[in-house]
Amino acid sequence: MIWFILVIAALIAAPFTIEHYRAVMSDGRRGSAPGQFVELSQGVTHFHLSGSHEAPLIVCVHGLTTPSFVWESLRKGLNGLGFRLLVYDLYGRGYSDRPDGPQNKAFFNQQLDDLLAHLEIDSPFHMIGYSMGGAIATGFAATYPARVRRLVLLASAGMAQIDTPLLNFIRDRGIVGKWLMLAAYPVQLRRGIRAEQALTTVRPNISEGQERQLMFQGFIPAVLASLKGILSRPLEGEHMALRRNSLPVLALWGAEDEVIPASAMGQLAAWNRDVIHEVIEDAGHGLPYTHTDEVLSQIAAFLPAPESDDWGHDT
Repeated sequence: MIWFILVIAALIAAPFTIEHYRAVMSDGRRGSAPGQFVELSQGVTHFHLSGSHEAPLIVCVHGLTTPSFVWESLRKGLNGLGFRLLVYDLYGRGYSDRPDGPQNKAFFNQQLDDLLAHLEIDSPFHMIGYSMGGAIATGFAATYPARVRRLVLLASAGMAQIDTPLLNFIRDRGIVGKWLMLAAYPVQLRRGIRAEQALTTVRPNISEGQERQLMFQGFIPAVLASLKGILSRPLEGEHMALRRNSLPVLALWGAEDEVIPASAMGQLAAWNRDVIHEVIEDAGHGLPYTHTDEVLSQIAAFLPAPESDDWGHDT
């Protein structure tokens, strides 16, 4: 009987033990990272600012599980068109710190606001948000309408609460839910990566980078905190605020997206009929890295051309 109890105890403790012994994101591990680092009010943030200082700025916000490297191809393309880009790792991902606490709209707004203050960026800028980053960018633009000129949403979250029996159990069961998240999520993430590889051409560095996040302590708790925070409710009020503020919005959707289905555009259209919608055929959820050229073309057509832009007033 004692051995049975010990085995059960070991199984219960295993997910927490594995999490405890995952690698800690440290200055040593950040040594080979591109870009720069800054200590902000909630922790260290990794960022990369590229392009001419005089060019119109685009701030890019990545999604739930794929850090700022998701923007690499799109960043090069937009720099080539004459834009300046700021990409950064959300807390809990990439090379940024893993602070505890809820990851709600205020949490993500604070990180970006702190970063912009550090960089002394006070002129209005464009934003691009991918997946959960679309929800974050929407929340920021609704909170600070005078700071955002135009908004591009790529396969954006925020149209509906992610709602499954398993996820509801994880959200609502405290320590038991956290145990299940630590135990089950690595398998689920790896399965999703393999499924995407089977459906479309994904560069190895993207898939490897996604899976590498599981090496680090704090990543899975950060995903759970976002599911309980920014992804826990539809952003109806925020999108209606964007319409009241007449913010130009372009929403791009993947026709074959099984994470954020293109049908979500109907909900967004109901909240803000002024949004421009475009569906990219044969595309799944990985729009920035699987269909870069198509996304780049749509963004270039939507944003004022840098050479004709008076940097502060749309024409």
